[in-house]
This record gives sequence, structure tokens and C-alpha cells, in this order.
Amino acid sequence: MISDPEYDPRGVVCERRGQYPHRTWIYDCSFHGVPAEERLHWRSFLVKLGADNLKGVKNEELLVACHKSVYIVYTILGDVSIYVVGKDEYDELALSEVIFTITSAVKDVCGKPPTERRFLDKYGRICLCLDEIVWKGYLENTEKDRIKRLIRLKPPTEF
Repeated sequence: MISDPEYDPRGVVCERRGQYPHRTWIYDCSFHGVPAEERLHWRSFLVKLGADNLKGVKNEELLVACHKSVYIVYTILGDVSIYVVGKDEYDELALSEVIFTITSAVKDVCGKPPTERRFLDKYGRICLCLDEIVWKGYLENTEKDRIKRLIRLKPPTEF
């Protein structure tokens, strides 16, 4: 359970970095349980963190930060910045596993590191992947094959 919603924005944030870097797409569940005011603080903090540190970073090179006892692991994948945030049992090691799973899933959906356009075209499918990886602020799945199977949108053939 989330013990302190003010400072526990567990989740995933995806930021678009191309032609309009000031626009961001924040995945729906990214601030599970966090009040709206606090979300604004975290969004602006993460955008500033990325602007300060992601210049010149290679694709999938992980960066780690800590703010108010909350861990942030973030990276660039193509034209998209991905931030994974957590605390307590979701320390930087756990978050690095989560971000690896997310980058792998996004590459599978897009076929390669996403451009701005490709990310937007595949946004629905990417959100399905994120739903299978992180659910209500908790890590759900990290197995690539299972995630692929769950996002097929076909009824199961075996029970």
C-alpha cells in the first residue's frame, strides 16, 4: 500500500522530446494515489531533471536520482524520455529492472527505438504494455513473453 501519497509517486512517466519538447505525455497511472497539486510538482521536477541531465545521454543509458526519499531512474529511448519513480521496496535496483522491461516492451511495440511519430502512432499499445508492467503503482509483470501475450487483445484459448 502507498503509505504517504504526498511523496510516493510510484509509476511511469513518458516525455516526448522531439519537435515540441515542452509537451509531455504522462501515462495515466503514473502518479497513483498522488493529489493533483503534488502531481504538478513532480511533473515539473521530472521535466527539469530531464532537461538538466539527459543531454548527450545514449539510448537506454540509465540515470538515477533521489528526491525527498523517492528514487527516480530515467533514460532516453529514441525521442522519448522515460522516468520510473518509487520508494521503499522500489529502490533504484528494482526500478532499473522495471525500466528495462518498459524499454524492451516499447521497442517491441515500435519495432525499434521510437521516433516522436512512431510513439504517438503506437501510444495505445504502449499503454497496454505499461498496464501489464505496472498496475496501481505496483510492479505486476516483467516477463516479456507474458506481456506480449496479455496485450494481444484476443480471448484466451486455454483456461
